[in-house]
Amino acid sequence: MTGILQSKLQRTSPRSTRPGGRETLFGCIVESPIGPLALAVSEKGVVSLHFGRALPWQTDLIESEAKTAVCRRELEEYFAGERTRFTVPLDLRGTSFQKQCWQALLDIPYGETRSYADIAGAVGRPRAFRAVGMANHDNPVAIIVPCHRVVGSNGDLTGYGGGLEVKRRLLELERRHRVSG
Repeated sequence: MTGILQSKLQRTSPRSTRPGGRETLFGCIVESPIGPLALAVSEKGVVSLHFGRALPWQTDLIESEAKTAVCRRELEEYFAGERTRFTVPLDLRGTSFQKQCWQALLDIPYGETRSYADIAGAVGRPRAFRAVGMANHDNPVAIIVPCHRVVGSNGDLTGYGGGLEVKRRLLELERRHRVSG
């Protein structure tokens, strides 16, 4: 493991909470065909999966290959075209509306896309497509909570935390394996 995340990792014995009640998260860097991914998990599940070697917020992480093993394996299977649905537990943290939107993303079938308006309708707020866009933007668990499957109402690729090229590659991977699977 290298990069910024490594410098934030602590090599101490794992505990679910630290002195003062602060939660301990476990992390690692996952090397993938689309570049490195910074992974953080709690005792409950995946908290964060972000592009690059750093998380977008400051936290104490303990490097743990064991605590991240299931997620890393499922990501490897996904990139190999062998996994169409993730089963790793999630520990999503956000507002009630964000969690509704993220759940709607989890309901988008592998290899398919939906528009922001489709997601707004799915969460019972058909005119809230901009708010859905912001919830997508704030999705803390890229790929597993598949915000890359959300496109503009005309089918065009729209913004993505990993960049539009990465979004295109993820959608191509899914379409290729959906057809051949």
